[in-house]
Amino acid sequence: MNTIELLGYLGLALMLGLSFVGSAIGTTIAGNAAEGALKKNPDGATNYMVLSAMPASQGLYGFVAFFVWIGKDFAADGLSIFAIGLAAGAAFFISALRQGQVCANGIIGISQGHDVFTKTLIYGALPELYAILAFVAAFMA
Repeated sequence: MNTIELLGYLGLALMLGLSFVGSAIGTTIAGNAAEGALKKNPDGATNYMVLSAMPASQGLYGFVAFFVWIGKDFAADGLSIFAIGLAAGAAFFISALRQGQVCANGIIGISQGHDVFTKTLIYGALPELYAILAFVAAFMA
């Protein structure tokens, strides 16, 4: 295995791994807020669950992007696969992390009696946009 091929596999690992780690952290951030919110206002449990699950989508983008690139020629395209994997993985990671923080704030607001579920879904979709753009860019490259 040559260096270029190794970089290609590393790019795929970054694309997949960063998306999974970002989703795990993002859902945990929102999930921790939901656990605290349940103690204050258990009636919002369904809304908390929906908002806690939002950051998980970036892991799905990374998973699908991984399958798009797994059949490519790593010996010839290793550098480009590395660059795409690194860029997409970083976008998935940061998007999931920030989305988890937005959703956590919305969960706290709901637990305090504010009607912010729909607004939080909208604000939570904004970081998701960048994960979608990264996925489309990785798919089209």
